[in-house]
Order: sequence, then structure tokens, then C-alpha cells
Amino acid sequence: MTDGPQPGEPGATPGGPERGGPAGSFPAATFDAVVLAGGEARRLGGRDKPGITVGGRSLVENVVAAASGARRTIVVGPERSLPGVRFAREDPPGGGPVPALAAGLAHVTAPWVALLAGDLPFLTRAHVAALLEAAPPGAGAVMVDDGGREQWLAGVWPAAELRGALAAYAGRSLRGLLAPLVGARLTPPGRPWFDCDTINDLEEAHMHVLNEWTALACKELGIDPAVVDRDQILDLTKEVAHGVARPAAPLTAYLLGLAQGAGTAPEDAVAKLTTLAKNWPAAATGTLTDG
Repeated sequence: MTDGPQPGEPGATPGGPERGGPAGSFPAATFDAVVLAGGEARRLGGRDKPGITVGGRSLVENVVAAASGARRTIVVGPERSLPGVRFAREDPPGGGPVPALAAGLAHVTAPWVALLAGDLPFLTRAHVAALLEAAPPGAGAVMVDDGGREQWLAGVWPAAELRGALAAYAGRSLRGLLAPLVGARLTPPGRPWFDCDTINDLEEAHMHVLNEWTALACKELGIDPAVVDRDQILDLTKEVAHGVARPAAPLTAYLLGLAQGAGTAPEDAVAKLTTLAKNWPAAATGTLTDG
């Protein structure tokens, strides 16, 4: 992962708080993080969106980890098990992002603030560091997605200027509050702005994790990813889990791998196993009654 555009490149504004160290490290400017993790998640059926797990940890845990260089992290939302994190609630709860920002900002003591959504599965420390690097003195830096849209819950802001703007602002939109403070716009690699508002978003996030895992597993095992028909294997294990038993799915994949490694698997092994799973009740009649 890189730190995004460098000075002189598109999307970067020179003269950030102070230049930092290697990729993923944080500049010398001290910052606090405010993570907005409230809301009703209507498009997810009212589920606890920040608590949804993607890639082995919850969405809000990932954001807190990405901001782990912060002097203080304030999560605005219901309290949950997040060691070292302060919690705050907007008044009234569910009042929107501007009151939530105000509630979090009341606990900020650092000169810079990273304002982040609590549902960003791809955000990393390097992305937060890149924002701090890009922000010019007295102005903020905001992420811009690959469609050219500012992502107001993925940015860093000078705390004093943000407080002044908030005190003079009577509106409800983050864009109206933050747009006058923007000094740099950044489009880092890795889609760190991607949030999980819908079931389709969650599916996309899970598939992204699956893609990464497949690539890493193939590298570890010395396998060319091009020869792995992942979708066919997933269909097979889904059929086995549904038609036979859940524990049979990983076992079947393992047995298939053993057979292919030994050179005994037929060319249509996956198709044959899929058919066997679909016809499991009839195929099992003779085996389940064996003495």
C-alpha cells in the first residue's frame, strides 16, 4: 500500500502538517480521531452496521485500527468492546452527522482531527497518514472516490478551524460545513472510501476479502491463481454444505486438493462432486445403512 499521490502529483497539495516517515507511518502532527458509528442503518434492515464483521473483524474495529496513530480516538455511537477508545453520543441520538461530529469534537485535544465513518472495511493506517501528509496548514484534506465525489467521512481537519466553522454553521450537511475548509483532495489506491450501506456493499466487501485471501493462499502454496476456478469451487462447497453437511464442505475441498495433487482426480472432478452433492439423499441410501 502506498501513501497516495506525492507532492507535485495530481490529487496532492504540498506543505502538509509535517513530512512523516515511511509509508504507513504518521506525520509529526498530532491528531485525534473521531469515528461516527451511530445511525440506524435502514438499508441494512436496522442491523448494527459498525459491528458487522468483514475479514475477521468488525467494520468499526478496522477504522479504529486505521486510526491507531491517534493520540485519542472518540467513537460517536453506542458503547462496545473497543479497548482504549472513548465514547460519545450526539444529542439527540440519531440526529445526524453534524451533531455527531460536534459530540466527538468536544473530546478532541489534538491540533488535527481525522473524521472517519465507522463502516470503512478497506481503510488502513497508510490512508490516514496520506491525508495528514496532504493537508496544508490551516486547511483540511478529504478523500475523493474514483468517481470524483468527496467523501466527507474520510478526511483530516485542523481542529481550531473546524470548531470555528461548526460554531458558525446552522445547517445539517457535512458538505456545507467542511467544503470551505478543504485544502487538498486525495484519491488513494485501495478504495479506502468504500463504505457498507447496503447488502450489496457488504457482499462486495466480502468478495474483496475473498480475492485477497485467494491470492495470498495461492502464493503461499506455490499455485498459479490463473489455474484456480474459484467460483466453481465455491459453488461446489455451497452445494455440499447445503445438501450434505456444513463440515463436509471444507473436507470436500481438501479431498479434492489431495486428489489433484496426487494426479488421481478426473478432469471433471468438481462437476462430479457437485452432482454427487445434489443427489446426496439417493447416493447415501446404501452407505448410511451399512452395518
